[in-house]
Amino acid sequence: MTADLGGHPPRFRLGEGAAAVTVVVKNGAADPGSIPAEAAGLRWLAVPGGPPLPDVLGHDDEWLVSSWVPAGRPTEDAAGELGRRLAVLHAAGADAFGAPPPGGPAQAWIGHARMRNVGHDGPWHEWFVQDRVLPYLRAARDRGELDPAGAAAIDRVCARIDRLAGPDEPPARLHGDLWSGNVLWSADTAWLIDPAAHGGHRESDLAMLDLFGLPRLDRVLAGYAGAAADAGTPLAEGWRDRIPLHQLFPLLVHTVLFGGGYAGRAVAAARRLA
Repeated sequence: MTADLGGHPPRFRLGEGAAAVTVVVKNGAADPGSIPAEAAGLRWLAVPGGPPLPDVLGHDDEWLVSSWVPAGRPTEDAAGELGRRLAVLHAAGADAFGAPPPGGPAQAWIGHARMRNVGHDGPWHEWFVQDRVLPYLRAARDRGELDPAGAAAIDRVCARIDRLAGPDEPPARLHGDLWSGNVLWSADTAWLIDPAAHGGHRESDLAMLDLFGLPRLDRVLAGYAGAAADAGTPLAEGWRDRIPLHQLFPLLVHTVLFGGGYAGRAVAAARRLA
């Protein structure tokens, strides 16, 4: 066995010659429950026709061993294919908004922040406020990361959520933490890694892709929109206007974890919805 400690998490080469395989080993002891949640998410998201994900080769409560994906560069074709495959993944659905993957814990994680995964009958906007906005808004306010005026701006969005949320949709099968760092461009396609999987609104994954500058995002969204329309489930009118709404959750998570300018970005997103 040989180890490459240059990346994070580390990868190891097991065996010799043609039979050798490279695996990634991840430790989640600092975030209890995160490894079972991630393993369940990787398995749940691996739907036929969806984006490829690393194989779960083994795990326990603290360690995850998964297949290694060699890195490549983003291309126009891979971006369009990612969008089409992401539409297939979302269409696979979930039992309820907030529902965890089968076998996944109710107490999950997004990054190093706790995240509650408990099914909610809906509508989506009620669950989103209850389990995805208010817990992190309260934490950020209690820690002094959000001033009263900023917190009030987000509270006003919560009070108007029924008018901002758009048409009702069934629960989608979400990656849940789909920022650009969790899209791994390989030789001829794009893989998804490090999920915070749950049932939610498909626009949330698209808004997350937009948040931190995914390469070739326009091609990804065009591929997604075309595939969704072909399947008879086009994106609802005004979905681009709702991007700030769906970005409130990850921005508040980042505010709780890192502070700094994320609080200002969360407040700016809320005020764009006024």
